[in-house]
Amino acid sequence: MALQMMPDHLHAILFVKERMGKPLGKVLLGVKQACNKAFREVMPVEFVAVSQQHAAQSRENGLLFAKGFNDQILLRDGQLEHWLNYLKDNPRRLLMKRENPDLFRVQRGLTFAGLSFSAIGNRFLLERPLKLQVQCSRSISEGDLQAKKNECLRAARQGAVLVSPAISKGEKAIMRAAFEEGLPLVYLQENGFTDLAKPGGMRMDACARGQLLVLAPWEHHNEKMVIKRGQCLELNEMARAICED
Repeated sequence: MALQMMPDHLHAILFVKERMGKPLGKVLLGVKQACNKAFREVMPVEFVAVSQQHAAQSRENGLLFAKGFNDQILLRDGQLEHWLNYLKDNPRRLLMKRENPDLFRVQRGLTFAGLSFSAIGNRFLLERPLKLQVQCSRSISEGDLQAKKNECLRAARQGAVLVSPAISKGEKAIMRAAFEEGLPLVYLQENGFTDLAKPGGMRMDACARGQLLVLAPWEHHNEKMVIKRGQCLELNEMARAICED
């Protein structure tokens, strides 16, 4: 088992090497219930943690483990290594969040250019005087894409903020190149944020540097959905409005 204990939550990777008599979820539920029971018995009430779902109830109903948990079965190549690295990196990420709380907190009702967004990251990027929309046709040629990429990167190096939903292959390539170079970016995304959402992977570092702002005009949904053409057009229009404001 790989384990990372954090101040208010726990990350673990379990390696199941033989067939179990009960589903793993039921085993974990039993462990959590037993821990909650022991916690309430041994801890003074003033130290009992209260889950968000039970915050309005008596502190005697406090829980060491809140109800539910996020789980994922690691099947694809590279997933295990990715999550092992994520566990090891959690303390550093927490330190960054505590040192720069406004860059990692979900901001609701952020208005700009007559539009309303939920946001994570450096909202002051919107106040930069020069913002450049990155929009490419899906049928753009390699030569035209390279020219567009050079143009965008040159502008960003001179202080422009690149703005895009990064939907097409060309848009992704340009925004990725700018991201890797540490240039300022505003991403627009179709899926919104949960209250506890936070940037993942290298986006965490980019937020800590003040390099990145992620905007979501719509509510969060759990279902995996293919973005629709109408939504693509709306996001590109929002990017244009942001750059022209």
